[in-house]
Amino acid sequence: MAALLWIGLIAIESTDTFSSEHTSQFLYPLLHFLMGLDLARFEVVHHYIRKCGHFVGYFALSFFLFRAWRDTLRLPWAPRWALRWAAIAFFMSAMVASLDEWHQTFIPSRTGRVADVLLDSCAALTAQVLIFLFLTWRPRHMSTVGD
Repeated sequence: MAALLWIGLIAIESTDTFSSEHTSQFLYPLLHFLMGLDLARFEVVHHYIRKCGHFVGYFALSFFLFRAWRDTLRLPWAPRWALRWAAIAFFMSAMVASLDEWHQTFIPSRTGRVADVLLDSCAALTAQVLIFLFLTWRPRHMSTVGD
């Protein structure tokens, strides 16, 4: 359910309402007030805020998809982590990223960019690597306790 809701959020953010020109209308006054950013510096900051949004959004999607597939596709030999779950989560995230950017090519205020698909896919891969490390790494001293 979390993954489906997150995909819905990504679809909403893919609309004209969340285009760069619209998000700058509320972010510029806010950042100008809080940090005294001039317009030239704001453009750079705004670009990185939006790219961080891509990374965080697809990192979270990949995480939610991993959890969904782990709960749905039970593998008795892999109670915590399996390459199958990670691969499905990664490829589904990359597919959503591709469809999202393709959708944006039909909206005049948006652009569909391959670079954004690559960024989103890197975020999804990063999530899967961190999940793997978190779920499979065991400190050495814990394995010797009780031996």
